[in-house]
Amino acid sequence: MTAVREGLPEGRYGRSADQRADRKLKIVGSVLGVLLLGVVGWLGVSYISGQDLSGRIITWDAVSDHEVKVHLEVVKGTGDTGVCTVRSQATDGSEVGRKDVTVDQRSGQVDTEVTLRTTKRATNAVLVGCTGSAAGKG
Repeated sequence: MTAVREGLPEGRYGRSADQRADRKLKIVGSVLGVLLLGVVGWLGVSYISGQDLSGRIITWDAVSDHEVKVHLEVVKGTGDTGVCTVRSQATDGSEVGRKDVTVDQRSGQVDTEVTLRTTKRATNAVLVGCTGSAAGKG
């Protein structure tokens, strides 16, 4: 009978090509993972720091079939001005009203009540977003 050799003696001839390839893949994967985390972190910081105004709707009330009163709170820099867009929708999801609210008060926090005219009965009031610029930017 012939003896069948199953492989090389362990540890005698160094690492196999598969082990070297696995190590290279682990290093490349680790570097790419760190780069991806860095990019995601950088994008997150640049997004947050790029927002001049931060707003939210405190309360809203559909006072009639064609009018919604919205209490809007905006936090901003003291010298900043901007515009916040508020919209309202009907039960079917269609937009029934939209208004751009100018925020130019000199305080850091602005509370304002806005009357939004609608084409039919509104079931919500939503802050679409706020955009702004510093007073010196124009």
